[in-house]
Amino acid sequence: MKTNTTGPAAPAQPRLRPEDRNWQRTLWAMVFIQFVMTAAINFLSPIIPLMLPQLGVETDSGVFWWSGIITGATSFVAAFASPVWGRVADRYGRKVSLLRSSFAIALFTALMGMSTNVWQFFGARFVMGLFAGFSSAAIALVASQVPERRLGYALGWLSSGQLVGSLIGPVIGGVLADIAGSYRTPFFWCAALTIAGLVLVWAIVHEDFTPAPPPPPGRKKSLWSGMSLLTGSSALMALFLVLLMAQFSTRTVAPVVTLFVQELIGSPPQLATLAGIAFSITGLANLIAAPFLGNRSDVIGYRKVLLISLAGATLTSAPQIFSDSYWSFLAWRFAVGLFIGGILPTANALIGRSVSREQRGTIYGMTASATFLGNSLGPLSGGGIAAFLGIRWVFAITTLLLLANLIWVWFTVAELKDGPRDGAGSDGD
Repeated sequence: MKTNTTGPAAPAQPRLRPEDRNWQRTLWAMVFIQFVMTAAINFLSPIIPLMLPQLGVETDSGVFWWSGIITGATSFVAAFASPVWGRVADRYGRKVSLLRSSFAIALFTALMGMSTNVWQFFGARFVMGLFAGFSSAAIALVASQVPERRLGYALGWLSSGQLVGSLIGPVIGGVLADIAGSYRTPFFWCAALTIAGLVLVWAIVHEDFTPAPPPPPGRKKSLWSGMSLLTGSSALMALFLVLLMAQFSTRTVAPVVTLFVQELIGSPPQLATLAGIAFSITGLANLIAAPFLGNRSDVIGYRKVLLISLAGATLTSAPQIFSDSYWSFLAWRFAVGLFIGGILPTANALIGRSVSREQRGTIYGMTASATFLGNSLGPLSGGGIAAFLGIRWVFAITTLLLLANLIWVWFTVAELKDGPRDGAGSDGD
């Protein structure tokens, strides 16, 4: 009998899919495009309240009221439209969804710039929400093209592109308005850059698309079947709430940051600048942390990094309640941003690894609803809490919500020990 002297046979290597060989080009193209699109959209953030008087809103209370409605309208409508577009993406391709969303953003932003009254402005903003879904389609496209073991790394960088755009977009929008002497100019620049993003998607983004499998005979595949995919898994539901509360807790403090800075330092001439720094420093910390934590999650596990991020966000949110100086508040805002930056990419990676590649457009469309709801309900809730209980209670309630999320993830979300459910993982650096 012949003895085997060469040792045990090497394990079979996973099959390398064609898209796994080109995933880096797709990733970096999408990071840049996500940056361009997010920056363009965020041109409008500081402009909307300033433009309202030109649209016939004459009182201060009217400006406050319409600013809140218009700012939240797109996210609120998108929360309900996004799952539908997720299903469309799974059927026809995520690249097609990116092109569709880009065109809608360009069209309705230009219409906002041409509005002559507040109802036209609101209508364009509202309908734009019906066609939203660029970010969720971008996540689904990247998650379906990169190797499974680099999912956290890829989504971390994609998140960074979005964060950088959201950081510099408002500044550029304000500068454009000041230089042009018109609040309408940023809307047309936003539309032009969005068209440029559309062209980039069409020209350089490659997608090897595999449609979702057809439903079994006699069973119609519908949005409700996708909903059952989400509601039927306690882990996915937990991650849905993680995304909602991450956005909610980040956006809840948005209407009170300036007022809290004013409470700490009074009303110096540079109040707006100092408040702007307090806003942006959290995004800067996100930018630093998101790629690192996303990459580490590929090595030590997504659940572990998610728990670390939630615990850190909870512990660094609490001291803001007791901040007694501007600089201590700034330091804690930066610290919160370091941990919040790890929540989104790791939660999205866990979600992506929990379903097959063919279902990721659907599931990311549904989880995008969580972020849209957080973006819409967070500022409204923060303003209400501050009005009825005081500014410091906003930070207290945010801390409690993050703690509740941490506990729920601890008990309901398990670390993924097996490969991707569709068996299509690969190494492919």
